[in-house]
Amino acid sequence: QILALATMEPPVSFDADSIRDEKVKLFRAIRPIDIKTINDNFIRAQYSPGKIKGKQVKGYLEEEGVAKNSQTETFVAAKLLIDNWRWKGVPFYLRTGKAMKSKDTEIAVYFKSVPHSLFAAVGLDEMPPNVLVFQIQPEEGMSLSFQAKRPGSKICMTTLNMNFNYKNVFLIEMPEAYQRLLLDCMLGDQTLFTRYDSVEASWRLLEPVIQAWQGNESKLHIYQAGSESFPAADNLIETDGRKWKNISID
Repeated sequence: QILALATMEPPVSFDADSIRDEKVKLFRAIRPIDIKTINDNFIRAQYSPGKIKGKQVKGYLEEEGVAKNSQTETFVAAKLLIDNWRWKGVPFYLRTGKAMKSKDTEIAVYFKSVPHSLFAAVGLDEMPPNVLVFQIQPEEGMSLSFQAKRPGSKICMTTLNMNFNYKNVFLIEMPEAYQRLLLDCMLGDQTLFTRYDSVEASWRLLEPVIQAWQGNESKLHIYQAGSESFPAADNLIETDGRKWKNISID
């Protein structure tokens, strides 16, 4: 759903069906997953004992009601491609997990680097890309990081950040996710609810992956509770010359 919101075409209006129509088009454009290369595009893992904010946390297999030999994943990272005119050839990296270092939900858009650096003569052949972040949880907002020259005669570049936070600007507590859904139920607004054709498109895409996992055709990695990331998940994105954005939030 988050991938669809970030990449779907603009709807003709803000009514529920127009928005959900565009989501379905996006789901149908996601390239089907080749099970033969599933380990190159999907990483699944399960958390072991560790510490989160100084507090000891049990491993998943130690949780009440969990079988001691459970192969259920608590973390998934994926690389997806969208085969349409706008996004052809652009990789999208997704990750979600339990018992991580901090709770964070965000969309990070990394802009392409410029083809030629104007500052190559002073040793700046490559500069960090501009990054636009849509913060969803724990607090809604947006931020933009970009490169700027420091004041002075020397050419010294640095990363600057522009931040917007709903709570700080409007001085109100934003409603929790389920509060919004309950209110939408009472108002009869279906925008945030998944339509049947969207569900079918999602299952058509992901069911082969789930079946492969159930057949143990994909390795179940282990990560320590309280981790920011772990080698197998890092390798998924670093193989393409990229890195996960640091999401540590105190």
